Amino acid sequence: MRSLAGRALLAATLSLLALCAHASGLERFRAFVRTTPAASANFVQKVYDRDHKLVQESKGTFVFLRPGRFRWTYAAPTPQLITGDGERVWIYDQDLNQVTVRSMAHALGSTPAALLAGSAEVEQQFLLSEAGEHDGLVWLEAKPREPEAGFDRIELGLGPAGIESMELFDHFGQTTILRFSDIVRNPKIDAGAFRFTPPEGADVLGGS
Repeated sequence: MRSLAGRALLAATLSLLALCAHASGLERFRAFVRTTPAASANFVQKVYDRDHKLVQESKGTFVFLRPGRFRWTYAAPTPQLITGDGERVWIYDQDLNQVTVRSMAHALGSTPAALLAGSAEVEQQFLLSEAGEHDGLVWLEAKPREPEAGFDRIELGLGPAGIESMELFDHFGQTTILRFSDIVRNPKIDAGAFRFTPPEGADVLGGS
């Protein structure tokens, strides 16, 4: 017999799908946060300078488990791993064999990862407003309430699968565009996937 928790999650998911036909960006985002405690996806990331020239392109995979656990794996062109274990964020640069570690409170906050993998209190970190429809998605603008955030705003593109696109605009005119594909909502995820142990011989910067 399906558990009560399972039935509740199924009902919430069906509600999210029903909302997608006519809901606003804010309604879709709140429904996504409420009904998606975990997700995985592939991504392509492109960075453009202030003249809209492509300066960097990378791709990889992403998985999260609320609250605050996530794993960004950059496969190309430069291998890099960013892991949040709920208490700390670990950034591992494979080429340099270097690890940077920061506390979750300082590293997550008003960041893109907070929008994807943070708690239901994400609106305490961001001011959210509608941003219209284009490219087949409903868009939501998120401005960090933290004045020292490293970017000016983020635009979220929401579709049937949840957050399908993110566009980050920093204070220097640079734009980072993330496109998610093969999105799987609420897969079974082992919490051990978010544990990180620095490789032997790696330089570790920062504190725990």
